[in-house]
Amino acid sequence: MKIECIRERLAEAVSKAEKITSKNNTLPVLSCILLKATENSLFINSTNLDVGIEIKIPAKVEVEGSVAIPGSVLNSFLNSIQLEKTVTLDLQDGNLLVSTPKTNTIIKIFPNDDYPIIPKVDMSKYIEIPAESLVGGIKSVWYSSATSSIKPELSSVCVTPEDDSIVFVATDGLRLAEKTLKLKKMIDFSQVLIPVKNAVEIIRFFEGINDDLKITIEQNQIAISYNDIYLVSRIVEGNFPNYKAIIPKEFVSEITILKQDLVNCFKTSSIFTDSFNHTKFIIHPEEKNIEVVTKNNNVGENTVTIPGNITGEALNINFNYKYIMDALVSIGSDSLTLSFSGVNKPMIMKAFGEQSFLYLLMPMNK
Repeated sequence: MKIECIRERLAEAVSKAEKITSKNNTLPVLSCILLKATENSLFINSTNLDVGIEIKIPAKVEVEGSVAIPGSVLNSFLNSIQLEKTVTLDLQDGNLLVSTPKTNTIIKIFPNDDYPIIPKVDMSKYIEIPAESLVGGIKSVWYSSATSSIKPELSSVCVTPEDDSIVFVATDGLRLAEKTLKLKKMIDFSQVLIPVKNAVEIIRFFEGINDDLKITIEQNQIAISYNDIYLVSRIVEGNFPNYKAIIPKEFVSEITILKQDLVNCFKTSSIFTDSFNHTKFIIHPEEKNIEVVTKNNNVGENTVTIPGNITGEALNINFNYKYIMDALVSIGSDSLTLSFSGVNKPMIMKAFGEQSFLYLLMPMNK
């Protein structure tokens, strides 16, 4: 293999692909990216066996071929020669010679025969979803997924079509986030459970694109294509919980407050919270405010009063404040509504006057 290409294009592709590589003692080649040169293109592949990516960039190919090279090494090297405009990759004596007009560097390679094949999905039967919708939907809910893989369906982002909308949901059993986005045209596919780690990679690769993505869903994988980027991810087998059954329909108290007031409150309260992020909410309907109380026996105690528009009864209830903070990034409006269904029952948080996002949070024990 011998090619010449623009350093900036190569560095950008390698930087993205390198993030998917993984350290695996039984299969060390997974720490590599696979470079494949053919005709007038260079294909940069990487995989961790859970998600795979292929990025195509233009290149002047003198000799076709492929090579597996440690992703972190190549990425670091390309970032260290930012003043160079072009770079040449030349396979010589079992090593890769990476050269520019000012540098000559030899990087050891791995046997590329050991490199896993990235599955190729038939993209002729695809649906189109705006990148902004797919990325925005995942970003609105992914943090609510379970971090443990004991129940794979809970460590995933559920994507479901509903009429002219697409619904994104994630839950870890203690909280649940749901985002519904309208589409310009109806789409039809079966419910998909994307592993949350792979969903984060989808955000990384397709954020900022103002165009439609081509998506193909097969029995055990989902493939997403846009221009010269092809990503394929495993999907979770199983059924997502019937979460709509646990969303309360009636509430004993509701309060509308400014989002920034709550953010500022947590900045102070977090100093005094305990290791469980235990935070007490005391609702005072007559005083039209809510007290947020945190206490740490080793530090002290703090109370912040937030004014708001309250309906319903007085209530004393406890939550993990970090779980609330996680969801605030998904609320774009200046005001939000907290709806309480009672002691030991879930709270619902929404943007005031807007129904596309819903966040359910279970209370903590006292």
